Amino acid sequence: MEAEEARLEIERLRREISRHDTLYYVKDAPEIEDDAYDALMRRLVDLEKSFPEFSSENSPTRTVGGGPRKEMVRVTHSAPMLSLENAFSEEDIAAFLDRVARGLDGRMPEMLCELKIDGLAVSLTYMDGEFKGGATRGDGRVGEDVTENLRTIRSLPKFLQKDVPGILEVRGEVLMTKKDFEALNGEREEAEETLFANPRNAAAGSLRQLDPSVTRSRKLAIYLYQVLRPEERGLKKQSEVIRWLAGCGFPVQGSERVCTNEEEIGSYIAEFREKRHSLPYGTDGVVLKVDTLRDWESLGGTSKSPRWAIAFKYPPEEKVTRVLEILVSVGRTGALTPVAVLSPVFLSGTVVQRASLHNADEVARKDVRVGDHVVVRKAGEIIPEIVRVETALRDGNEKIFSMPAECPDCGSPVIRLPEEVAIRCPNRSCPAQIKEGIRHFGSRNGMDISGLGEKIIDQLVEQGLVKVLADLFSLPLEALVSIERMGKKSATNLLEAIEESRRKPLSRLLAALGIRFVGSKAAEILAEAFGGMEKLLEAKSEDLARLEGIGPRIGASVVSFFGDPHNREMLLKLEQAGVNMEEPQARQGGKGGPLDGKRVVLTGELESLTRGRAQELVKERGGIPLESVSRKTDYVVVGENPGSKAQKARDLGVKILDEEAFLVLLQIRGDRHEEEAR
Repeated sequence: MEAEEARLEIERLRREISRHDTLYYVKDAPEIEDDAYDALMRRLVDLEKSFPEFSSENSPTRTVGGGPRKEMVRVTHSAPMLSLENAFSEEDIAAFLDRVARGLDGRMPEMLCELKIDGLAVSLTYMDGEFKGGATRGDGRVGEDVTENLRTIRSLPKFLQKDVPGILEVRGEVLMTKKDFEALNGEREEAEETLFANPRNAAAGSLRQLDPSVTRSRKLAIYLYQVLRPEERGLKKQSEVIRWLAGCGFPVQGSERVCTNEEEIGSYIAEFREKRHSLPYGTDGVVLKVDTLRDWESLGGTSKSPRWAIAFKYPPEEKVTRVLEILVSVGRTGALTPVAVLSPVFLSGTVVQRASLHNADEVARKDVRVGDHVVVRKAGEIIPEIVRVETALRDGNEKIFSMPAECPDCGSPVIRLPEEVAIRCPNRSCPAQIKEGIRHFGSRNGMDISGLGEKIIDQLVEQGLVKVLADLFSLPLEALVSIERMGKKSATNLLEAIEESRRKPLSRLLAALGIRFVGSKAAEILAEAFGGMEKLLEAKSEDLARLEGIGPRIGASVVSFFGDPHNREMLLKLEQAGVNMEEPQARQGGKGGPLDGKRVVLTGELESLTRGRAQELVKERGGIPLESVSRKTDYVVVGENPGSKAQKARDLGVKILDEEAFLVLLQIRGDRHEEEAR
C-alpha cells in the first residue's frame, strides 16, 4: 500500500471507529457486533504500525471509549481506567506471555485468569468502610458521577463487612443478568419501546439514567476485581485482592484461577468456552493478569492499555441451519411479527428452533426465504437472530415470504399506518390480542395475578369464559375447575389472586392496561400526578407532556387510549367489577402519614400480609420501602425465617419491629377487619 493510500484508509478507519465508539459508549446503541468492531481496530493498529508517520494522539488506538454525558457531573479518576489489549488466538496469547517474560528479564510469572464480564466498568470510593460515590469509566480519565444510581444495586455493599479505615478505591463491572435482561426487553416490547441489543447496553443505559428510580427498576448487579493502592492493605498478589474483596463483602465472580504456565491458561480458556453459556450473566472472553502486583509496576503500560494484562475474546458462535417456515404471531397491540421456524441447532448452550424476524422490512432487508440456509447466532449470547442468508446454497426451491393481508387469528384485513413499520390487526376482539392483553394484564409488572398462566388464558378465551378483562373478576369456581389441569385448589388460589388484584394501586392498573409506550415507570408518574382515573381521563396531551418522564409521545398515546370509546367502556366495566381506580399514596397525600419519610426494610415472611402488599402499605403511609439495610434505615420489619438483614440491623442499631408492632405503626391493627375487607 502506498503512503497516501494508507493515510486515507487510516483517517477513514479512525472516523468509523470513533462513530461506533459514540454509539457504543455514549448512546448505548451499537450498530455492529464486537467482532466486527475488533476487526476494524485490528486493521487500524496494523496500518499505524506499518505507517508510523501518520500516528496521532487522538487515534482511537490510544484512547478509551466515549466521554461523559453533558447532563451528568464529571469525575476525574485518581488513576486512569485503561482498557485491555485483545487477544483472539493461541498465538496472540503466546506473544503476550513472551512480551511479559521479556519485560521481567526472562522470568515467566504466574497469571490470574478470570472471566471477562460484558458490562460497564466503574470506579467506587469508600471512606472508613462506607460507600461514598462512584463513576463510570468515561474516556478513561474523566467519567460520569453515577453515585445515586449505584446505590440502587442490591449486591453493592454500602457498608463493608470488615474494618477498612481511610479511603478505599475499588473497580469492577456493572452488569445485567440474562434473566433480568430478557425480562426488561419483554417489558419494553410490551410498551413498544426500542429493545436493548444486549445485556451490556442494557446495563450501561440503566446505570447512566438521570432518574435513579429507573435504574432501581432495572435490577443491575456488580462484580469487583481491582483495588487501587493495594499495598496500603498489605496485598501483594491479584489473587489475594480477589479474596480480600470477597472478605469485605464485595461480590466477586468466583471463577478466578492462578495458572502457572501456558498449558494451564489454555485449559482454563477451553473449560469456559462452553461452561460460560450456563452462567447467569454474559461473558465473551477471559482476562489474563500477572498475579504479582509488584510486576505490574515493572511492566507498566501505554496510554491505552496495561502491559500486565490482556483479554482473550471467544469468537462469536455462529451455525448454519435451515428455515423450515415463517410463521406470523399477533401481539397484544395487534402488531404482526414474522418468526422463522428453524431446523433445531445447538447454539451457545441451548437448542435454538425459532428466531424473530421483527417486521416485514427486516425480512425484505435480509431477504430471508422459506427453505433458505441461514447463519444464526445469539445476540449478546441470549437472543437468537439470523445474521445472514447463505445465498450460494439456494437451489431455486426457496419461497419468498410476504406478510399476510389478513390477520392469521381472526381474518380481519391488516393495516399499516404511514409512520409505523409494524403491520397491525385493527380488530380489538381478535382472540390473539385478547389473550395477549389478558397475559399482560395479569403479568408481574401489571396486576400480578399468580396462577394466570398462558395455557389457562388460552382455555379461558377459547371457552368463552373471558371476552373482556372485566370477565376475570366474575369467574365462577365451577367453570375454572372444569378447565384442563385446573383442580379445585388451583382454581381457588387463582380466584384469591384475582380478588387481591382488585386492590392494586392505580399505577399497577395503568401498567396493566397495555397503553402504548406506558411501562411501569410512566404508570407510576401518571398515577402520582393525577391520583385517580377520573382526573387522568380528563387530561389533555399538553398537560401530560409537561410531566417529567412522560413527554409528547407518551402523552399523545395516553390521550388516544382514553379517548377510544371501547377503552372507556372497558374501564367502566373494571370499575363496576370493583377494581381500584386511585393511587393510595397520592390520595392520602403520602406526607403526614405515620411513616412520613421513614425508610423501611422487610425481611422474612409476614403472616397477615404478602411482601408486595406490605410495601404498598408502607408507600401509602408516606414511607420508603427499601431492600437493603444501612445506618440510614429507620425500621427493619422482621417476620418468620428472616435473612441476614435482621442481624445487620442489630449490628447497626437500627430499630427492629415484629409484625404486631409493624401493623400498629401502619395504623391498621385497630381496623384490621377494614383492611382485610379492602
